[in-house]
Amino acid sequence: MENKRQFQSVEFCAGAGGQALGLEQAGFAHSLLVDNDADCCATLRLNRPGWRVDCADMRDYAPPDIGPVDLLSAGLPCPPFSIAGKQLGEKDDRNLFPAALRLIERLSPRVVLIENVRGFLSSGFTAYRQEIVNGFDRLGYAVDWRLYDAQAFGVPQTRSRVTILAARRAIWPYLRFPEGGTGRAPDVGAVLRDLMAENGWQQADSWAETASGVAPTIVGGSKKHGGPDLGPTRAREKWRQMGVNGGSIAETAPAPDFTGLPRLTTRMVARLQGFPDTWQFTGKKTAAYRQIGNAFPPPVARALGQAIASALSAHDLAIEPECRVAAE
Repeated sequence: MENKRQFQSVEFCAGAGGQALGLEQAGFAHSLLVDNDADCCATLRLNRPGWRVDCADMRDYAPPDIGPVDLLSAGLPCPPFSIAGKQLGEKDDRNLFPAALRLIERLSPRVVLIENVRGFLSSGFTAYRQEIVNGFDRLGYAVDWRLYDAQAFGVPQTRSRVTILAARRAIWPYLRFPEGGTGRAPDVGAVLRDLMAENGWQQADSWAETASGVAPTIVGGSKKHGGPDLGPTRAREKWRQMGVNGGSIAETAPAPDFTGLPRLTTRMVARLQGFPDTWQFTGKKTAAYRQIGNAFPPPVARALGQAIASALSAHDLAIEPECRVAAE
């Protein structure tokens, strides 16, 4: 007999909703989403008015009574572990792993999904990773992690991120990390050709042929650092080779007689992150671009959500006969 129950999820550091959207596509119902950025909270509410969204800092957040939680997910801040920063790790005041463990203890989810940058795997953080393992173990969870590149899931972008999965020990044997697709991610030109041509740009077809391959990593930056551009010098040079001016973000697609290297719009960048065109972003251009650039690509979240839902279903079906016998 197939398990038809819809699984309940809560999410912290929800951002612009990339992870939440992917998990929704995998069949999860969100009981609660929390983020401390007003623009992100507005974006979540705009796209899903039915979701409960609390704009708050998870470090001192007291969650309401929302009933059983199947999955707690979080896209914890990257700067403490990013190779682009000082890599202060647990000494960085933006490190939210302690807050996450506190909330996991409070909400007692069956599975936990946390995303972070590949710098989390640096040798300098070996001791701290063990502290995190010990923290999960104390709460009754097994934990492991994998390094994924988003293009393995069809996202037209080189984006390496660490995925941390933890589960209660009874569920852990059923949990399998997704392998990612075996196909090739689509070229940037093929993905963006129609958006480049929406104002009648005459060179859209020839540009699309030039823009082959996947995009460099899109970096949203922070409120203190990073504006509406496509990253540091090395990334902008890669964009130039693909026929894109990465120095800034455009308000609209190129005009019919435009010449030179076109810029991307926020909608184009969102599509490169795997967002559907129906997903809207609030705030001005810089705020919208920051939300998009810092998002978890929905296709990756969907694959992880499907793996988690399969594990939960398999576990529940396995124990169902035992529950029936006990009831009798």
